[in-house]
Amino acid sequence: MKNLKFLTTLLFISILSLTSCQDEIDNENGQNPNTNSAQSPTANNLERSSMYDGSFDDFLDGASCSSILFPVTATINNTDVTLISQADYALVLSILGEFTNDDDNIQFQFPLSVKLSNYTEVEVANQTEYDALINACSQAENTGEDAINCLNIDFPITILTYSLNFEQTGSVVIESEQQLYAYMNSFGNDELFAVNYPITANLNGQSNTVIEITSDMDLQAHITDCLANDDAMDEAEENAQNLENILVEGAFKVESFINTGVNTANDYADYTIDFANDLSCLAQNTVNTTINDVEGTYEVASELEVYLTLTFSGNATFELLNNTWEVTSYSNSSISLQSTTNAAITLVLTQI
Repeated sequence: MKNLKFLTTLLFISILSLTSCQDEIDNENGQNPNTNSAQSPTANNLERSSMYDGSFDDFLDGASCSSILFPVTATINNTDVTLISQADYALVLSILGEFTNDDDNIQFQFPLSVKLSNYTEVEVANQTEYDALINACSQAENTGEDAINCLNIDFPITILTYSLNFEQTGSVVIESEQQLYAYMNSFGNDELFAVNYPITANLNGQSNTVIEITSDMDLQAHITDCLANDDAMDEAEENAQNLENILVEGAFKVESFINTGVNTANDYADYTIDFANDLSCLAQNTVNTTINDVEGTYEVASELEVYLTLTFSGNATFELLNNTWEVTSYSNSSISLQSTTNAAITLVLTQI
């Protein structure tokens, strides 16, 4: 009987111990205890957030799923360039940015090496193999299987585990994105996990905001928000390119310039403004050709919105237009602008 009581007590203590460890995972995992399997949304979020980020050289390869390793030689708009480090990116950007509305062309010399989203490095023998990588990246982006680059988890983090086979708890400390990717990519179907919250992360594209994440649901919410922010930035970038093309392809006049409630568009009535594809612009008096032309520069940029910066010199009237303007609307015939420093100042350019 004593042995029976001893065994019963021992079993009861074991159950309490297992339940306590299990409860630790449950408590850390928030509202959905022990549902984080290898196929769970949290596993997918962690794996995608920890993939290798190859977006930093998209201007060169056009593929965020991979990056090109040095050295590499390419012909960029008929100019041969050999890149041996990231410092050479400046030369590439200079060539690509020389004209705003030209069709940029980049041809790589093969073989070349690339680093993939799973951190492996592979050699690409020819254009056909390279095109296959680009197509695979596009497919991953379309199906939501590409890297989540807008949220970077701060390390180290701790993951609590539970083995279904052995009914045993454990934990692992993750020190880097690559380690997290490898861990989640190899996580077994006979295991469950929970992130030991809170953790912190950095939101790219939002002034590098540091956030605290307190649960799986919180992680999902931040990822949903930052991906939506990325989509808005991509849309703004496309609109910026469209605006550049409209500017270069036409000549414009000042239809309206309102400052302190007064419209002074008549001061510019005799002028047309031409925007060149080298980011220069020229205002010409078409009524009195003896009046000097007004030279200037312009720049189109984007974040969540599109911005047009105008800089004229040598003419006080046109220098009043010097501003970084938010593009509030645009079409092939009209561009509406609002000062980024004073919303009461607006400018409308119409195409002649």
